[in-house]
Amino acid sequence: MVDISDDDFERMVAEVFDALPDDMVRGLENVAILIENQPPGQRPRLYGLYSGRPLKTRGVYGYGELPDRITLFKNNMQAHSADLDSLRTRVRITLVHEIGHYFGLDDARLRELGWA
Repeated sequence: MVDISDDDFERMVAEVFDALPDDMVRGLENVAILIENQPPGQRPRLYGLYSGRPLKTRGVYGYGELPDRITLFKNNMQAHSADLDSLRTRVRITLVHEIGHYFGLDDARLRELGWA
């Protein structure tokens, strides 16, 4: 397990996101990236979760609609990372995976692409 402060983790997430290829993040619109701890005992244990309507199934956003959300679960990522490099890798894989869900890719397709 690696221990990292909330501020340092938030900075890491921002750095990883900023380093993603432009063609991967260019189409992201109205998506909030949140950092939380998944409550103990909640199953399944997740590294991340996309909540919203995938881009390929939505119409036009209306006035006042809440953004879609990508939630990263810091406590689960920390618990399964041996050091900061492995944590950074886990953050990247999780972000890419959840962004894939935003674009409408299912878990099977994400595995095919190596994003799961």
